Parts: sequence; C-alpha cells; structure tokens
Amino acid sequence: MNPETLRNWIRDAGVSRPRGRRTAEPPAVPVAPSALEAEVAALRRENAELKKAREILRKAARYFASETGW
Repeated sequence: MNPETLRNWIRDAGVSRPRGRRTAEPPAVPVAPSALEAEVAALRRENAELKKAREILRKAARYFASETGW
C-alpha cells in the first residue's frame, strides 16, 4: 500500500495524530487541596503497611531458607 494513500484516508476520516511536543496535554481535573492531602496521607499509610509486609516476608523467606539448608 502506498503511504500517501493511507495518509489521504486518515485525512479524509478527520483523524489527526499527535506530533511530539506540539501536542497539548489534556486539561487536569482541578482537585481541592484537602482532597489531595487526604489522598497523600492514605497512600503514605498504605506504603508503610506494604513496607512492613515486605519485611515480614523477607524474614520468613530467610527463616525457611535456613530451615531447608538452601
């Protein structure tokens, strides 16, 4: 297929493709600062819980590895 033919079809369909840095970023949805602060606090709590869980799993893995003699 000729690339020009495809380009014409796309142009006829009214579809434009983004081009590098010239594309506009989609508008950000405004969020209240208190909502952002609440989300950050929740994510920090979740992060702390995940770090604890990861540490427990690491200790368990070390323990079971020493039990089996790997």
